Amino acid sequence: PALSLRLRNRFFGLSGKRTSLSCRALNGQVLTLSRVVLDPKYRGAGLSSSFVRRSCELSGSRFVEAVAEMGRVNPFFERAGFLRVGSMEIRGERSRRSHSGIYGTNRKGRSALLSEESHRKSRFAHPEYFIWQRSALD
Repeated sequence: PALSLRLRNRFFGLSGKRTSLSCRALNGQVLTLSRVVLDPKYRGAGLSSSFVRRSCELSGSRFVEAVAEMGRVNPFFERAGFLRVGSMEIRGERSRRSHSGIYGTNRKGRSALLSEESHRKSRFAHPEYFIWQRSALD
């Protein structure tokens, strides 16, 4: 997700302009889980949530974040120990550029513009933002 994500900022209590140092500090503590896919014949057995929970525990990271469109209808991340922070919405215009802001940057740190097809398919999406936090007892 983009560093400017409103729900991330709300969770971490961030406000105002951030420096590259503060962005690096935040990114150094937060891992992003970007995709979990399980063969349909194994769904419903709790394998994915158990796998994700254990992966988070073994990651060594203090926080793991995830964005999921299906988060409204499937409590997968909550079962894995994540907190549902809220729904991501773009205020105002749903242009390709503004909608691309939800998804952050490319691997080189530059803004990534969604393809026309991705924009067309996802412009009505309201993905949920989730965060997992390592227990103070760990």
